Amino acid sequence: MQVLKQRGVTLIESLVAIVVMALGVLGILGVQMRTLADTQTSVRRAQAVRLIEDLSERIRVNPNGLSLLASYAIDTPEPAATPGATELAALRTLQASCTTSACSGAQLISRDRALWLATVQQTLPLGHARVFLVASEDTPVDRRQLGVMISWRENERTAAAGLQPPATSSGGVSCPAERSCHVQYIQPGARCLPYGATGSTQVICPD
Repeated sequence: MQVLKQRGVTLIESLVAIVVMALGVLGILGVQMRTLADTQTSVRRAQAVRLIEDLSERIRVNPNGLSLLASYAIDTPEPAATPGATELAALRTLQASCTTSACSGAQLISRDRALWLATVQQTLPLGHARVFLVASEDTPVDRRQLGVMISWRENERTAAAGLQPPATSSGGVSCPAERSCHVQYIQPGARCLPYGATGSTQVICPD
């Protein structure tokens, strides 16, 4: 009886083990990358929520915020470039102008809109915001809420990955392509009120 010698079996088994291990490592890396992407998306969405809360608070401290609610609308559909040094210097000047002297309600709105939009652009990658009126509130005196859509670019995924909300929302505002969006409605109150009993108009902000 002739005995056949087998050579190279151990080498083949080692190569198979290496391939299986490599596939396992790649699978683990894929899961970690997906987890990091989901975590990053959650963080950015939480930042968008805080930014919307900041806008709501800015409206509350403006004594004429509710009566001039339509002036907070931001209708530019495309995201602007992140403000550079010149734009930031102009924004700081605008902010200081209402700190050193009295500003009207409309001037406060112009300042708050510019500063808030700059904050959105600096906080989120290619961040942009649209503030729109609710379609059902067509009478200016009855307006009590605003719709806010904040969008940003997701580097890890595209629009085809299903990260976008429904294409349209109230007010006909749609989420731009290949961006993630967060839509929220705010109902700002009036925390600061004008008071003129002393002969000159003052602003009262109770705690």
